[in-house]
Amino acid sequence: MDGPQVLDIARDGIWVMVLVAGPMMVVGLVVGVIIALFQALTQIQEQTLVFVPKILAIFVTLLITLPFMGATMSGYMNRLVDLIVTGG
Repeated sequence: MDGPQVLDIARDGIWVMVLVAGPMMVVGLVVGVIIALFQALTQIQEQTLVFVPKILAIFVTLLITLPFMGATMSGYMNRLVDLIVTGG
């Protein structure tokens, strides 16, 4: 296995990480912005108000995207195992 192959594997690993974590990060960002706008409009300055809706939204997103996440990570792992078995 040479340098370009290692870089391809690393690039694919980073891309899989972005694909797997992306939906939850986007949902957390959107819910955080919506709650921040709500707090700014109503002048409620409670710091703990953001946590519960954000945790619930991320948990629901995790449940919905779990099959996609599993398939993506499984595909990447299968490619790695094939490379290991064939020797590069």
